[in-house]
Order: sequence, then structure tokens, then C-alpha cells
Amino acid sequence: MNRNIDLNALRTFRLVVDTGGFTAAAHRSHRAVSSVSRQIAALERSVGQALFHRHTRAVALTEAGARYIETVRPLLAELDAATEAVFAAHNEPTGVLTINAPVAFGERQVVPLIHGFSQRYPHIQTELRLTDQFVDPVRSASDVTFRVGPLADSSLVARKLAPMRYVLAAAPAYLRRSGRPETPQALLQHDCLRYQGEYGRQRWYWRSREADDFQRLDIDGSLYSDDAPSLRYAAVLGQGIVLFPTWLIDRELRDRSLVPILDDWQWEVAPEQRSISMLYAAPRLGPRKVQVFVDYVLETVGTPPVWERTPQATE
Repeated sequence: MNRNIDLNALRTFRLVVDTGGFTAAAHRSHRAVSSVSRQIAALERSVGQALFHRHTRAVALTEAGARYIETVRPLLAELDAATEAVFAAHNEPTGVLTINAPVAFGERQVVPLIHGFSQRYPHIQTELRLTDQFVDPVRSASDVTFRVGPLADSSLVARKLAPMRYVLAAAPAYLRRSGRPETPQALLQHDCLRYQGEYGRQRWYWRSREADDFQRLDIDGSLYSDDAPSLRYAAVLGQGIVLFPTWLIDRELRDRSLVPILDDWQWEVAPEQRSISMLYAAPRLGPRKVQVFVDYVLETVGTPPVWERTPQATE
């Protein structure tokens, strides 16, 4: 039995685990599937154990493979961090930074962040993946994952970026035609456009600024959609009222194509307040490209978040 372990084979092993298969690992590393398969076979011979159960369309870790990845992963992370630290003082961070984000937040806020980041760090390439499905940052091999809403337990660092603040808004044309509601209950007589996702139609909750608990409001309207930007556009055209987070309608609020209404009350789409966060590996385990991106995002978003600042505040 050959006990000399190839470091590249260990990295390939980690990649197959993170991507869920030989084909995905080959695609991610820009290699042939046969090359990935040969490296894994050589590693299995070296350790004297089968690391994967091989099926027609997928692979699964054996018991030995599951134990091995738990040992190998932190060692590789430490090695990556140590290697990068040696060169960090005299070299710009490089590599491919993989970012995952919800679709609307990614298009609206993450893309501008990446643009500014790329100008500051031109040697880092960025791969942006947008999906509204829950993504496991480890299995998807994402360097940084943006979360909008509650967080699940994770071994990753969870850094709060900003609170989610919702604004009730409508186009001036709609308010001229239908009148401006003066109380939350008045919304029952208005056209309320709602997002409709996998958990059903968006629900609206309100409370006075002195109250402790939110109250649900059973509104209705002429349009539901699973695409938030489409609802935003319909609201700008004057079709009805929307309840959206400030990051989604910041430009429309600035150019007054949408105007806030009932802002003496607080608004939510869930009984509890939520926030926007970033998930990433601890600094001592993550590569420098991740840390400089996290630092850039925190600096750029700031407090209050950039999407809630007036034009005068940003000058």
C-alpha cells in the first residue's frame, strides 16, 4: 500500500465532495472527467479504502470517505491560508471568487458591489450564482453566500450586513387615481400587489412605532407574481401598492417613480424582523480573496446601508 498522498488528489477529493460528483468537479476544475476519476482512484489505493460509492448518475461518500473528508477539509483550508499568507504581503489577492445570492438581491445590489470590487482588485475573477433556492455554501463550494432573511445553524461565519427595512410604496399616478390611504386598514380598499413564492403569497404585517407586536392585514390585489422586479415595474406603471425592502426599490424611491406611504407605521412580511447577512469561512481558514471581498462589502454598504442613503449623504 502506497502511503504517499498526492496533495492535488486531496484537493480533487474535496472538490468532488463539495460539487456532488465527478462530472461537476471536472467542470469546476476545467478538466476531463477521466482525469478526476483517475486521481480519486489513486487516492483510494493510497489510503487502502473506497472513498465513494459510485452510481450511474451520482456518487456518495462511504463511511471511510465521510471520516476522511472531515479530517482532510480543515487541513487543506489551513494549508491554503498559510500559503496565501506567505505571499499576501507582496502580492495582490488572485483567484476565482464564487458568490451566491438570491436573484433579486444579486441583480440589484451584489452586481454593483462586484463592479466596484473588480476595479479595486482586478486580478480576482468573480463567479456569481443567483438562485432563490436554499443553497448549502459548503456543498456548493461558494466562497461568500448572501442570505436575505433568517439564518440556519452553520459552521461558517455569519456577518450581518444590514437590517431588512420594508417600505409601503406606490406610484404618484396610482395615488392620484385611487387616493392616498391614511391608515393601514384603508389598504383593504386598495389594489395591493404581492409577491408569491414557494411559501405562498406575501403577507403584510404592521404596527405602530410604539407597539410591541405586529398585526396581520388581509389585503388583496389584481396581481401576484413570483418575480419581484415585475411587481416593482407594475407598481411604477401605477397598477397598485407594493410592500418591498428598501434594497429592492431604492432607485425608484430616489427618483420618485415610487413614493412611500403610511410611513408612520412599521411594515413587515413576517411577524419577526429580518436582516441581510454574509456567510463565509472563518478568516484563518478562508483565502485572502474572501477576506478582501468581505471587507470591501462592509466598507461599501456601510451604516445606514448604501441603498437607504439620500444622494446628498453619498456625496
